[in-house]
Amino acid sequence: MRSLRPWAALCAAAALALLTSTLTASSAPAAASPPGGPAFTTHSARAALARLLPRHVSQFTLVAANRPASGDWFSVSGHAGHVRVRGTSPAVILSGVNWYLKYTAKVDTGWPGRSTDELPRTLPAPEGTVRRQASVPHRFALNDTDDGYSGAYRDWASYEKQIDLLALHGANEVFVQMGADAVYYETLQEFGYSKEELRSWIPGPAHQPWWLMQNMSGFAGPVSERLIEDRAALGRRIAHRLRELGMTPVLPGYYGTVPPAFTDRNPGGTVVPQGQWVGFERPDWLDPRTDVFPRVAASFYRHQRELFGDSTMYKMDLLHEGGRPGDVPIGEAAQAVMKALQTARPGAVWTLLGWQNNPSTQIVDAVDKSKLLIVDGLSDRYDGLDRETAWHGAPYAFGTIPNFGGHTTVGANTAVWAERFDQWRTKADSALAGIAYLPEGTGGNPVAHELFSELAWRTGPVDHQAWFAAYAERRYGRADPHAARAWELLRTGPYSMPSGTWSEAQDSLFTARPRLTATSAASWSPGTMRYDPDTVREALGELLKVAPALRTTDAYRFDLVDLARQALANRSRSLLPEIKSAYDAGDLSRFRAGAAEWKGDMVLLDRLLATDTRFLLGPWLADARSWGRTGAERDAAEFDARSILTTWGHRSGSDSGGLRDYANREWSGLVSDFYAKRWTTYLDSLETALVTGRPPAAVDWFALENAWNQRHDSYPLKPSGDPVATAAAVLDALPAPAPTGSGAAR
Repeated sequence: MRSLRPWAALCAAAALALLTSTLTASSAPAAASPPGGPAFTTHSARAALARLLPRHVSQFTLVAANRPASGDWFSVSGHAGHVRVRGTSPAVILSGVNWYLKYTAKVDTGWPGRSTDELPRTLPAPEGTVRRQASVPHRFALNDTDDGYSGAYRDWASYEKQIDLLALHGANEVFVQMGADAVYYETLQEFGYSKEELRSWIPGPAHQPWWLMQNMSGFAGPVSERLIEDRAALGRRIAHRLRELGMTPVLPGYYGTVPPAFTDRNPGGTVVPQGQWVGFERPDWLDPRTDVFPRVAASFYRHQRELFGDSTMYKMDLLHEGGRPGDVPIGEAAQAVMKALQTARPGAVWTLLGWQNNPSTQIVDAVDKSKLLIVDGLSDRYDGLDRETAWHGAPYAFGTIPNFGGHTTVGANTAVWAERFDQWRTKADSALAGIAYLPEGTGGNPVAHELFSELAWRTGPVDHQAWFAAYAERRYGRADPHAARAWELLRTGPYSMPSGTWSEAQDSLFTARPRLTATSAASWSPGTMRYDPDTVREALGELLKVAPALRTTDAYRFDLVDLARQALANRSRSLLPEIKSAYDAGDLSRFRAGAAEWKGDMVLLDRLLATDTRFLLGPWLADARSWGRTGAERDAAEFDARSILTTWGHRSGSDSGGLRDYANREWSGLVSDFYAKRWTTYLDSLETALVTGRPPAAVDWFALENAWNQRHDSYPLKPSGDPVATAAAVLDALPAPAPTGSGAAR
């Protein structure tokens, strides 16, 4: 295996000038453009538009505009067949294109799902000139966990599409962790570690986000040097594309993570053992006050520059989720971390996650607050929050985590966003400076992403009902009364969940490790329904009645499958108590009927999911195997990709640490071969117990689950079946809604 150093140097020499030339285009907060005109061209925006709208790109004229001190803006004007969009960066121009598509052409480019095929041959004329000013300078996207839960083994085409969609929806700061393993790999060889030691310490790609957060190391490894190289090459390409579009790649910063036995190799490099995180040994923390820390940090930032170029924003969280400071004063540690960052990247912004007790005011008060940005993950979760008081006036972004683990569940606290964001932004002492879209796994709940991203381009509160009505019209390319009714039901149900306790909806009990008392699949998911399930069932019925002409859109097919999936998942929450009641009563006939319905529902669920590519397990596993060069590498990658969905980690973390099924999701293949196998094993054991009068047989669930993780069977890569017919079968299989007090159906 060759070193990354000469390879990185060759790549960097050719690309560094180009990489750094656009760095300041998206520096935050936005500064005025230099005299003489805009400091960018529209080539990258036009290339993205050609990918998004190949049949209509020629009808757009894209114009670069100066960014004033007041921040980003775009305008849309023109006439039929000739739409002129001006903006202060390539990405902002694309945001203007999206505003035109939504509010003039009335089509949707969602994440996922689109109705742009419904565009007329000649684009309609804008009504006068529309101008939108960004209400906040920071428009941050992606959780630290995104690479793990959205797919650590995606290819460039997948990331390119993600970047295009983020630009289209207004993001200007995107967290990029792909390839960070290469930075640590190169850095720590300079401090006494062999390549073999480091490749064993670095986890498999799907688990690397938690290693970067200093929570664990080594699992699903060792990684190969070729894999490290390939990830670095992809990360460099991602960062470069973001810069081309005038977006800031937010890179991981260095705050002290080191492998075991660091002090033995580096005298004076005092470390604080970090103990365990849900069953995993955490990496040690190098005391930032030592003389060794700035040398490690300087090496880290040097290698990062060689591989990925510079940035103006760096993400890092000290002592995340139970980290131990030992006898290190937290404020002094923060000062040393900031000093190392500012030495390497003068003026850079240190980005932190607002989560649980993070960040400590000891950190906030110890450093220059003008060089901080807190991306708050709890803005919509709890009531009574006062971020100005809690963080002593540090700038922060209003954020949401509407999805944990990449769950396939509809719903979000969108009504809270519509009201609270503007209230917080406009209050007298507001330090709110941005938005932060932080789902743990992306690619679901397109309406939630659409509404949340739009907050940054509005200067007043959102009319929640009117917004959903407009969304229903453009989602499928034209107005339809049944689509309108469906989305009004969804608005009042899963998309009007209240704040107070949770920011996501409940998960499915079909995906839970079997037990009659199950109330959630993931340990930290809501234990009860967070909305009236009849709203989803009725919305499914309405969606099945939309005009046949609308059923051809990609958006309709995705929404129909997703809604039918959710309606069936919601049934699991009423059916399981019925099965338990029959078992507890010793009623074998009623138990058998309930168990048969449960098993039948899971068969139907898998058949439904098989009709849409986005609900298939096959591509997830094929992507993982595609990164391996040898059979052993392909098998290791597949284990990494399988286990993150199921056991998550080893037996201790899965059973005692509560990590099992954290990333549960309803995908065809995963339902039929993993979840259904568990439930069939369990329900059959209960039936035997009722027949024989003996206790149910004990099951070693982890052994059963991890055996599936070790398999290498393949699953379909393409959808099969009719989504409309199968969704109709789901509706037919659901019990009729309970009558209201007047005796009429709801």
